[in-house]
Formats: sequence, C-alpha cells, structure tokens
Amino acid sequence: MEIAIHDKLSALAHPNRLEVFRLLMRRYPDAVPAGQIAQALNLKPNTASVYLSALKKAGLIEQTRTGTSLQYTTNLGEVRGLFDGLLGGCCQSRPDLCVPTTLPETPIMTDTTRQLNVLFICTGNSARSLMAESILRTEGLGRFNAYSAGTMPSGQPHPKVIELLGSKGHDTGLLRSKSVDEFNGDDAPKMDFVFTVCDHAANEECPAWPGQPMSAHWGLPDPVKADGTDAQRNLAFQQAYGLLRNRITAFVSLPFETLDRISLQHQIDDIGRQTDASEPD
Repeated sequence: MEIAIHDKLSALAHPNRLEVFRLLMRRYPDAVPAGQIAQALNLKPNTASVYLSALKKAGLIEQTRTGTSLQYTTNLGEVRGLFDGLLGGCCQSRPDLCVPTTLPETPIMTDTTRQLNVLFICTGNSARSLMAESILRTEGLGRFNAYSAGTMPSGQPHPKVIELLGSKGHDTGLLRSKSVDEFNGDDAPKMDFVFTVCDHAANEECPAWPGQPMSAHWGLPDPVKADGTDAQRNLAFQQAYGLLRNRITAFVSLPFETLDRISLQHQIDDIGRQTDASEPD
C-alpha cells in the first residue's frame, strides 16, 4: 500500500523523530543499531523504539535484525519519492522554485591540476583522524590537502600515535588536536571530501560545510580504548593504521576525473566497508 505524503510529513513533524531520521540520513548507507541511536540522541531505549516504529510505519526507514540486535537504515527510495512528490506536485518541477533532486552526472574533478581538500573527523582528534591526515599527506603524492579535526578535541595527539607515525616515516611536526569549528569560517579551506572515522562523530550533526563536499563514514575501532598489555595496545594502533592506509590507498587511486558524483559516492562508501588491516606491499 502506498503511503501518503502527508503521513510521511507527519512522521517527521515531531522534533525528536526528525532527529532520529536525520541521524540515519547522516549514517546512510550504514545500518545503525537501535541502542546506538538511543545513546547518540540521549533517548530512553523504549522512547527511541517508539520513534523508530513511527518512522518505519511511514516508510521512511527500514529495519533489519542481526542476531539479537535491531538495526535501522534510511529507506532512500521512499525519501526520494517524498521529495519528488513535493517538487513535482507542489512546484510542478519549476527550476526557479525548487532545486532538482537529481545531481548532474559530471565528474567532481574537472580541473586535474587542482588539489582536493579532504577532512577527517573524529571525536577527540587524537588518534584515528590524525593518522588518516598523515597517511593521506604521504600517499596523496601532492594531489590532496589533508586535514583533521574533532567534535570534542582532546587537546593533544595521543603519544602512541606520534610514536607510530614517526616510526612509519611521517612528519608529525604539524599535527595537533583541533575543533571542527576551525574549518567552518569564511577563511577556512573549502572541503571536497569529509570522512568520519568514528561512530560517535558520525552520529553527531556537523556544520553545514560550504560547497557541499562529499562525505562518507569510515568508522573503525578506537585504539585508544584498547585493553590488555602494552604490546596488545600497540597492536591496536598498528591495526588502525593499517586499515586507514588501505582505505586511503584505495581512495587516492580512484579516477576522480571520470567518475560522476553518484558513482564516486558509491566508491567512497564501499571503501569505508573495507576491514582488512594488513598493510599493502
């Protein structure tokens, strides 16, 4: 049965349901466990369940089960249908009234001499995002400007990160823990890509970046939280580094000059699903 537009809009009319929906849009195409949604939005589990049920009934999100965990993702087809119905029926697809939902199929990199700006975001900006910044600066071969930031910066890089990056030959002299606010001013560099490397930052609502950069979630376990012996903790940092290097190596190898935005989005989403932490030869 087709769900009416007013039922979908009604499901989004409640501010907390809207926040749940927006979180799932930020995490698309990933499926997010119900408990993580509740924790991220500071909701009681049963309250989050009620909101998720209403959004599911409206067709805006989908539910899957992995073991005992219920996971949710945006039903992008229904969401597009909602906006297409609004733009087509209400605005009659007039381009002077409504922005079309379909992006032009043109490559993101029309000037092959221009460096692409890439920002890696985590919560503390003390480990994973700093490693990603350093790796891209090395692997990018001058074709990228690499940056990192935190939603709640810790104030300094983790000592094991500095030690590890130094042992890999990276220059750590410019690394520092800083806020995403530094990249939201008029004089800040305009980003082409924004990647979140931890789930906490991915669940938060970040600033609206100028220029509408492409984004993806490249989450991986936090090595700072690893337990065990010093050797086991060092291994956690090594594994995080290896996984990030594999992903960034795949990213810099993409044919940016030929991929349209939709194809490129699929590619960077797929890179975020890589789980092999062994470093490439």
